[in-house]
Amino acid sequence: MEPVLTIVVPCYNEEDVLPETIHQLDEFVKQLVSEQLVSNTTKILFVDDGSKDRTWEIIYKAGLRTEHVRGIKLSRNVGHQNALLAGLFAAKDTSDCVVSVDADLQDDIQVIREFIHKFNEGNEIVYGVRKRRDTDTIFKRSSAQGFYKVMKKLGVDLVYNHADFRLMSKRALMELEGFKEVNLFLRGIVPLLGFRSDIVYYDRKERQAGETKYPLKKMLAFAFDGITSFSVSPIRFVLMIGFVSFFLSLLFGIYFLMLKTLGETQTGWTSLITSIWLIGGLQLIAIGLIGEYVGKIYKESKQRPKFIIDIDTFSMPIPRRHLIRKNEEEEFYKTN
Repeated sequence: MEPVLTIVVPCYNEEDVLPETIHQLDEFVKQLVSEQLVSNTTKILFVDDGSKDRTWEIIYKAGLRTEHVRGIKLSRNVGHQNALLAGLFAAKDTSDCVVSVDADLQDDIQVIREFIHKFNEGNEIVYGVRKRRDTDTIFKRSSAQGFYKVMKKLGVDLVYNHADFRLMSKRALMELEGFKEVNLFLRGIVPLLGFRSDIVYYDRKERQAGETKYPLKKMLAFAFDGITSFSVSPIRFVLMIGFVSFFLSLLFGIYFLMLKTLGETQTGWTSLITSIWLIGGLQLIAIGLIGEYVGKIYKESKQRPKFIIDIDTFSMPIPRRHLIRKNEEEEFYKTN
């Protein structure tokens, strides 16, 4: 029997690119069904992450017209990772496997065929990995490589050059749901599942329309969140700096005491103020880093839900009376 596939697409303010994304994914799913690679009950699940533009309107209307398209509208913006989780968990009960892909379709959807072949071979997780980063700027390429190296040094098992383009089986998703922490870093959590996995390499495309939802500020925040969610090494590093500073201060204390004994001391305002600023800066960094971990503990202790679903046309299909008649379709799709 062909597996039931659901393609989960998180969306945030994607009205410019979404019509083309829906068209490409719908045509691709029809090809997979005709090739008997997936079941004809395969769905494309778009998750609107509290968009402020016409994103949900486009998703909802596409669901009325297109057999394979369904949507979930979250009550507010909860971030890409939580929106992705909302789609994954909604799809797991009715799917044999779920593929996650970004709405800009920079990830090559054609390799989903290979994902399915790998799944049929017994792999519970299949990672989509970029072959190269030629299209990235020098800064983005070097910062990304640095991030993966730092995470590896900290003992976090990440798949190099992999983002969120992956296939997960129903079994893997059920186990993923068991991770209850609020600060879920999916790129690090998924490899922790430990199931049989494989990799499919692909070339990343240029964004067709709209703007990236991961500017530099968000990328840095995402990287820092990943580091602090998975490792206490930064705190240990600060502790090590504290010990080094303490022993260096002892050595300098002995040195200046010897100078005073020999009568060679001079008033050193510069060295004094420099040392005060240095120690003060280290203390502020240490307090801020500890505060970051305390903040994560605070979030975990409250156990608030990661997302709240406002409208769900995936689990609760649109009533037949709301489906569009052919002679009404043009008028219905006119938007202000």
